[in-house]
Amino acid sequence: MPVNRQRRHFLLFSALFTLFCTVFAPAQIFAADKAVPAYRILAFGDSLTAGYGLNVGEGFTEVLQAWLTTHMGKPVEVVNGGVSGDTSTGGRSRLDWALGGFKDGKPDLVILELGANDGLRGVDPHITAGNIDAMVKTLTDRGIKVLVAGMKSPPNLGQDYADVFDPIYETVAKKYGAMLYPFFLDGVAANPALNQADGLHPNPKGVKIVVGRIGPVVQAALLR
Repeated sequence: MPVNRQRRHFLLFSALFTLFCTVFAPAQIFAADKAVPAYRILAFGDSLTAGYGLNVGEGFTEVLQAWLTTHMGKPVEVVNGGVSGDTSTGGRSRLDWALGGFKDGKPDLVILELGANDGLRGVDPHITAGNIDAMVKTLTDRGIKVLVAGMKSPPNLGQDYADVFDPIYETVAKKYGAMLYPFFLDGVAANPALNQADGLHPNPKGVKIVVGRIGPVVQAALLR
C-alpha cells in the first residue's frame, strides 16, 4: 500500500477514535464518579412503601431518600421493597429474596412496614404477630438493623381485635432490641386533606408529613 494511502488511513482512524472517546467518555466518567451511597436501606412493606397512586418522585422511598441525603450530608439509597396488597404472610415469604439484592444480603437498615392489609382483611392478629416476629428475628439473627414501623387496627374490627393487633409491633421490637416507630401513618391517618380519594393512602402532602416524622427515627437507627 502506498505510504500516502497508509497515512490517510491512519489519520482517519485517529479521527474516528478521538470522536469515539469524545462521545462516550463523559458517560463513562459520570458512571465512575457517581456517588456511592454511604448507606443503603431496604424499605420493606406494602402499598404504603411502594408509593401506590403517586407519581415518580412522590413516593415514600424517594422522599425519604432525599430527606436523609440532605440531613445526613451523605448519599443515602432507599430501596423500594414495597408490594401493593402485601400482607405480613406475603412479606415473610419474600424477605430472603429482597435481601438478595444487597451485598452479602445485608442492607444497613431495614424499615419493616407490614400489617396494614392484615387488618383490612381481618387476618387473625396472632398470625400477623407470628409473621412480624419471624421477620424481625431473621433480620436480627443476620446482624441487620431493623426499624419496626407499627400499624393500628381498623376501628371497625372492634376493641378485642385491637387489643391483640396494636401491641404486636412494640412487643416484637422489645423482644429483639429493634427500634420502633409506633405508627407509620402518624399525623396522616384519617385526614382527608392528606390522603388520596380512597382514604387509605397518603397523597404527596401526606407522604412529606410521614417522612418528616419518621425521618429522624430512621437517621437515628442508621447511626445506632
